[in-house]
Amino acid sequence: MGRPKQFDPDVAVERAMGVFWRKGYAATTPQDLVDEIGIGKGSLYNAFGSKHALFERALMRYRDSQAAWLEALLDHPGTAKDRLRGALEALIGLDLGDPDRRGCMAVNTAAESAPSDAGTTETVRRMFARTESAFRATIEEGQRAGEIAGGRDAAATASWLLATVIGMRVLAKTAEDAAQLRRVVDAAMEAL
Repeated sequence: MGRPKQFDPDVAVERAMGVFWRKGYAATTPQDLVDEIGIGKGSLYNAFGSKHALFERALMRYRDSQAAWLEALLDHPGTAKDRLRGALEALIGLDLGDPDRRGCMAVNTAAESAPSDAGTTETVRRMFARTESAFRATIEEGQRAGEIAGGRDAAATASWLLATVIGMRVLAKTAEDAAQLRRVVDAAMEAL
C-alpha cells in the first residue's frame, strides 16, 4: 500500500499559481514551488510530473477562475453598458489593489511564453476567447436593447474590447493611480 498524500493537490495548484503569477514561469524554480507548497521535490514531481505540468494546471485554474469572475460580473442586472463599465472598473480595482501589481497571469504568460510554448499559448487563447465571447454576448444584448448601435459588428467590437482590457492590464502594472485607467474605460464606453 502506498503512502497517503500529505498535501491537497488543489491547494498545491492554487499556491503554485501564486508563485508563477508573481515570478513568471521561467523565473520560478522548483525550490520556489517546494517552499510555497510545503512539500518535498519528490512529492512535487510525483504529484504533478514536472514544473511545466504544474504551471499548465495553475494557468488553467487561473483561466477558469478569472473567466467565471468576469462572466458573473457581466451577468448582473442593469444595462449592457453599465455591466461592461462595471467589469472594466472591477479590473482596475483588482489590478491596482494588488500590492505586487502582478497584472493578468494570462497576459503575462502570453508575453513570456508565446509562441514558444504551444500548450500554454492554447490555454491563454482559450481564456481570451472566453472573455471575448462574454463581451460579445453583452454587446449583443445591448444592441437588442438599443443602447449599443445595432449596425456595429458585435464580434469585432468584442475583440476590440478584449484588446482594450489587455492593454489596461499591462498599464495597471505601472500606473501611479487609477486616473489613466479610468480614462481608458471612459473612452471605451463613449466608443460603444
